[in-house]
Amino acid sequence: MDSVIKVSGLSFKYDTMDILKDISFDLEVGDYVGLVGYNGSGKSTLIKVILGLLKPYAGSIMLLGQPLKQFNSWNKIGYMPQNISLLNPIFPATVEEVISLGLLSGKKFPKIMTGTDKKTINEALDYLNIVDLKKQLIGNLSGGQQQKVFLARAIVTKPALLVLDEPSNALDSTSREQFFTILQELNKKHGTSIIFITHDIGQIGKYANKLMYLEHKIVFYGSLIDFCKSDNMSKQFGTETQHIICHQHD
Repeated sequence: MDSVIKVSGLSFKYDTMDILKDISFDLEVGDYVGLVGYNGSGKSTLIKVILGLLKPYAGSIMLLGQPLKQFNSWNKIGYMPQNISLLNPIFPATVEEVISLGLLSGKKFPKIMTGTDKKTINEALDYLNIVDLKKQLIGNLSGGQQQKVFLARAIVTKPALLVLDEPSNALDSTSREQFFTILQELNKKHGTSIIFITHDIGQIGKYANKLMYLEHKIVFYGSLIDFCKSDNMSKQFGTETQHIICHQHD
């Protein structure tokens, strides 16, 4: 299996409004894709359709070699949705309990935590250097600490694919750099394929190996080197901005 995701002819509508039009692409094993576009361009909708949270109007989706309708290996996909910064500050769950949800979601009834599960949670805590937060209430943590906890929940099953929707919006510059460093290690050392949705097109080229620019349809999808050489992207952004985005001249 070379494709983690294979999308062909995908379209999606809200009522009669086209949100996604004829989307086709392959995401290969080990890819780190920056998914960019203006607000309302369909980025989050595309991810929700791929993950089966919304039903497509047309087209086909393959996840890890299986048709979406038959896909049952959700423990192999980690997902950090948008707006976790809106978490209720009095949400009565500890860090350990939040991370455990990543394991429980893949279990059949009765959903019981085992000794192996607790060891796996401790490994995720240790990997993200947040062991000391284990018994803390999630609502008492800073934005940067919360992001690490929700990332731990997303990776606790050691997924083949990690999908993150605008995860660094609420972070200061130091926390953001630490967050990107962790993702880069997951991608480079552990082979985790990543889709990172962001409006910050000027930064994602520093980390990703591919870029998808979406305006309800795919305007560009390919390597950052190809992006840097694209005449169409030169017309879209201007040559100077194009080179800043691709980070191939740093």
